[in-house]
Amino acid sequence: MLQSVQAVPSPATEPVSARAARAAQIAASHAGAVDAEGRFPQEAMDALKAENLLGILVPTELGGEGASVADVVDICYALGRACSSTGMIYAMHQVKAACIVNHGMDSTWHRAFMARMVESQLLLASSTTEGKGGGNVRASEAPVEHADGRIVLVRDASVISYGLEADALVTTARRAADADASDQVLVVFEKKNYVLEKTMGWDTLGMRGTCSAGFALKAVGNPSQIMPGPYGVIHSQTMVPSAHLMWSGNWAGIAAGAVDRARKFMRKAQRAGGLPPGVPHFTQALANLRQLRALIAAMLSRYEAIAHDPKALTSIDFQTAISLLKVDASELAVQTVMNAMRATGLSGYRNDTDVSVGRALRDVLSSPIMINNDRILSSLTASTILSEIPSSIRD
Repeated sequence: MLQSVQAVPSPATEPVSARAARAAQIAASHAGAVDAEGRFPQEAMDALKAENLLGILVPTELGGEGASVADVVDICYALGRACSSTGMIYAMHQVKAACIVNHGMDSTWHRAFMARMVESQLLLASSTTEGKGGGNVRASEAPVEHADGRIVLVRDASVISYGLEADALVTTARRAADADASDQVLVVFEKKNYVLEKTMGWDTLGMRGTCSAGFALKAVGNPSQIMPGPYGVIHSQTMVPSAHLMWSGNWAGIAAGAVDRARKFMRKAQRAGGLPPGVPHFTQALANLRQLRALIAAMLSRYEAIAHDPKALTSIDFQTAISLLKVDASELAVQTVMNAMRATGLSGYRNDTDVSVGRALRDVLSSPIMINNDRILSSLTASTILSEIPSSIRD
């Protein structure tokens, strides 16, 4: 029988949207410095913690707010409009939170961790990219070793976003030294459990504030910190849907911020006596943004309708659709920001104007290569060949 965990009353007294809006304002005011200095958006993260927004997915019985994935996607959108790096950090954190919430409720240790996550507003980082495997998150090189009642993990983590700033790390690993690479588990380590030694820096075109450096990871913990069940189940039922929806929300927010600036440029030109030649691109940017938001909203509704149906979540049709969301949303977000750039012309191309779109373009260009779209499309070949072509528009 599970030991009871004393519920922590939620301090939140306002809707998450109002709290997110305040945090987004702070994120926006520091976004330029975060990008220019390639630093962690500490001010924005402090604001998110102060607004108690890190533990909102945790059930109310453990002190959280039992928020929906849709709530989180909306926050990612608001943060993306303000600071791309902050939005992506928040999305990656909540993906891991969703995995723990959806698959850890039958574990005493993970229930207690969720309560601490709310009470202390812990920031979770992810380690799923490793060594030569690159973006293949369904294969792990490093195994969990068991010794004297403890677990040990030594891992070449080629990317851990905001690893040094996180309060806990959620990592994939091979179940045991003699297990197949695809026989994985998910493990939660708190900061006191691990040491990170930097092996690679993060000097990039965009998304500079995510500080996604490479590290040698050494962690020690208790076997109870291993998530119940195989990672393959967590991956298909929660990790992939949450990641693709939340990341897409952030990318849509970046696109919306760029369109905001293009609209500001158009209005200034109109007041000055005439519209610039880039008007068609502005119209296309608006159309693309509407299409992008509709795409995400439709998939969000589909996911929430089957969120408690493991068979539906793991069906070929849904897994294909949620994977293609990542591809379609990232490509459309890039196209939208590019349209905004062409609408604003030189004013948007410059970095020293109030309608500059440069940072948004640099940041959104990361979206097709974050879990590379080519890798996703190649992996879907077998399932797409087997898929039936719909016989009507509404099928």
